[in-house]
Amino acid sequence: MNLIMFIIALTALISLILAIIAFWLPSLKPDNEKLSPFECGFDPLGNARLPFSIRFFLVAILFLLFDLEIALLLPLPWADQLNNPTLTILWTTIIILLTLIGLIYEWLQGGLEWAE
Repeated sequence: MNLIMFIIALTALISLILAIIAFWLPSLKPDNEKLSPFECGFDPLGNARLPFSIRFFLVAILFLLFDLEIALLLPLPWADQLNNPTLTILWTTIIILLTLIGLIYEWLQGGLEWAE
């Protein structure tokens, strides 16, 4: 019980110290850019409905696709301890080839060209 109370007190102390540092560490004199309502580079007084290019969304979807591929391939180093590691290597190769074929198709169709 004494160890649990020590861990709780230590956790509370570290959290309090980090909160105090996070409160006092930032600059107290922000510049004009930080005081503006938007820091993203858009004019806050202009039109709020600026059109986005569909290519932006295509690149975002491709990023998510390859990110998902990485997540699927993360357990691969442990595949050699399975009963049949060649089957796992086969499925991995199929996943990589499918995404590679999709990337080549998008590249040839001009879907990765940012400038129109």
